Amino acid sequence: MALHESSSSFFSPWPDRLRHSAIVLLAAGLALSVLVALDELSLIRALAVFLCIAAAALVPWRLHDVAASREDTRSVNPVEAGAVAALVAGMPDPAVLLDRAGRVIHLNAAAAQLAPALRKNELAQFALRSPEIITALREAIATTEPRRATYLDHVPVDRWMELVITPVPVPTLFGGTDKCMLMTFHDLTPLRRVEEMRADFVANASHELRTPLAALSGFIDTLQGPARDDPRARERFLGIMHTQATRMARLIDDLLSLSRVELSAHVRPDTCVDLIPIIRQVADGLEALARERQVVIEIELPETAVMIAGDREELLRLFENLIENALKYGASGGRVNVSLREAASGEGASEIRVMVRDFGPGIAPEHLPRLTERFYRVDVGDSRAQGGTGLGLSLVKHILNRHRGRLLIESVPKNGATFTACFPQVKTGAAA
Repeated sequence: MALHESSSSFFSPWPDRLRHSAIVLLAAGLALSVLVALDELSLIRALAVFLCIAAAALVPWRLHDVAASREDTRSVNPVEAGAVAALVAGMPDPAVLLDRAGRVIHLNAAAAQLAPALRKNELAQFALRSPEIITALREAIATTEPRRATYLDHVPVDRWMELVITPVPVPTLFGGTDKCMLMTFHDLTPLRRVEEMRADFVANASHELRTPLAALSGFIDTLQGPARDDPRARERFLGIMHTQATRMARLIDDLLSLSRVELSAHVRPDTCVDLIPIIRQVADGLEALARERQVVIEIELPETAVMIAGDREELLRLFENLIENALKYGASGGRVNVSLREAASGEGASEIRVMVRDFGPGIAPEHLPRLTERFYRVDVGDSRAQGGTGLGLSLVKHILNRHRGRLLIESVPKNGATFTACFPQVKTGAAA
């Protein structure tokens, strides 16, 4: 069986060889026939010459095919092979492989998302415009030594990135070695956020908690001293102490929520959620506060689902802060209107707008630009009396930033205020 297969594989190319050599053999046969007819060459010698020509025409075809296949194999650059591309594509961090001139050989999907301008066979420094990246890349190419660079990426949100450039020895076409540059990007944002969160929490807590702690300490000293046997004073002081303790608990809760949102601000939510039930759930939960303040909550929402890419818990906190602020500071208007509609943003893209309007005293124009600052209050006394921490609108702004949205504030004194949360509309394919 093996002999049969070997013989068949040996004879199988002969028909093709005969077809390709037909003209050569025909011309040789005619020439030799003429020479034999003119008695210039004997028949035996003519047959011998014809056999030599036939062998020369037929046998080298196999050698030529083998040589051609070897040339095709050698013409493929080892660095451009599929195995190298698969290794770069499988790296978890953004990775780009460059040649000695700085041109892109391979890049993975994470690198394409980080720097959409990167293109294969084009110089990387034209796509990565950060001065720190260009400097490190030029030094690595010139010295063929590892380089590191840390830089701040501002688009679409602030992200701290570390670039590591590692020279990688690779084989060449002729059996030698060359140096390519492997660029990997590491996201340092979570570490930086943790450091900032720790520093901000200590600074804010020490500043804002000092007042309620001092009040609690003073009332405790009074209850242990002069008011020890005074039931009326004890009852009054215990009520104030409860209020201060509640304020401290809410302040710490808001600080922790704000820190958590800032920690993940660079990671955009990718879960599709329906805004309608979220807004209704918040409004139902604040009905008790609305009855206490004698305010009616008017809801104008569509019947169909309105989908966005968002974090449900953060959106609950966002709408709770907006509607609760309207109930507290716009209570004199007697009603709060919550509505939703689609509109075009300033860049022409479609967005979802949720508007919370009160009909209270409004806000003076000079306060509007600073309302989302931490601990900024229009009226400090009134804010603290209402149980506010000064962090609600700051938390709203950071949640919207994480959702790639924006906050619009409009107000006319004595004519109420409108807070509008704008969200980019989710694409139809993503929603499906």
